[in-house]
Amino acid sequence: MNNGAPEKLTFFCELSSVELTKLFSNELLFTQLRKLQATVSLGILDFSEARARIVHQLNEYNIPVIAWQLLREEEGYWYNMGNAPKASAAYSEFLEWTNKHSLRWAGLGVDIEPDISEIHNLLNNKLRIIPALFKRMCRKKCFDDACKEYHSLVSRMQNNGYKVDSYEFLFMDDDRKAGSCILGRVLGVTDVPSNRRVLMLYSSFFRPYGAAVLCNYACGADSVAVGITGGGVEFPGINSAPLNWQEFSRDLRLARQSCDDIHVFSLEGCVQQNFMDRLISFDWNEPVKQPPMTFMLTIVRFITRLIL
Repeated sequence: MNNGAPEKLTFFCELSSVELTKLFSNELLFTQLRKLQATVSLGILDFSEARARIVHQLNEYNIPVIAWQLLREEEGYWYNMGNAPKASAAYSEFLEWTNKHSLRWAGLGVDIEPDISEIHNLLNNKLRIIPALFKRMCRKKCFDDACKEYHSLVSRMQNNGYKVDSYEFLFMDDDRKAGSCILGRVLGVTDVPSNRRVLMLYSSFFRPYGAAVLCNYACGADSVAVGITGGGVEFPGINSAPLNWQEFSRDLRLARQSCDDIHVFSLEGCVQQNFMDRLISFDWNEPVKQPPMTFMLTIVRFITRLIL
């Protein structure tokens, strides 16, 4: 491509088997992904025959597929401080499913986020948030034990021949650069030794300062994830409208200024909003203004890291 497109473009896809089958029922989507030379990071919500068929189809079209490791909702869904043993057991189940269906993967993705059940509980009773976070911050041994287990799990994945991506909150970048683990303990998430760190810089969550957040954190990132164009987990009381085309195209260009490796959340959102064909002819080189508040955010981050 000669339109300034990034070297690597990856789409997250997080759908049930029924919805996934429906999404890929149109052969046009395979063609669009091929034209974009894109990779799909496919959320492994189950180990079903239907999901395996979609992976085979993507394999046949030579579209790289990353196996995005997820747990059952009752197990926390994402990797966090409280479910390392369950993550290890789920990975063993994933290997059996992969071998059974002879699936090919371009790598694995591990999603480092708080326990989904805990988020639901705290949102339903907001008065419990501060005590719960403070209590967890003091549980350093639990955090250290989880770190060891996840380091062991990621090493196991790498020894199996897989490159491992970690999908991380932007706050984890501040914690790491400060040489701290305070935010990790507060959020209940651990650091993992991944091959590529993908910072989830979803401007839709930080309106009206989302573009400034994206610009500030994108510098120096291995990969930048932009979004949300639609889909994903929904939480009651948190209303974040999907990006429209103007916002999405702005975020893509801002991310491209700092990074040659871009993730998009989500594939299903881009399909629903008819973004795929527009991406094929997209001019990544078109100038885009630096958002206001970017410099102020730099100062805030500097002070935050000093405190940490």
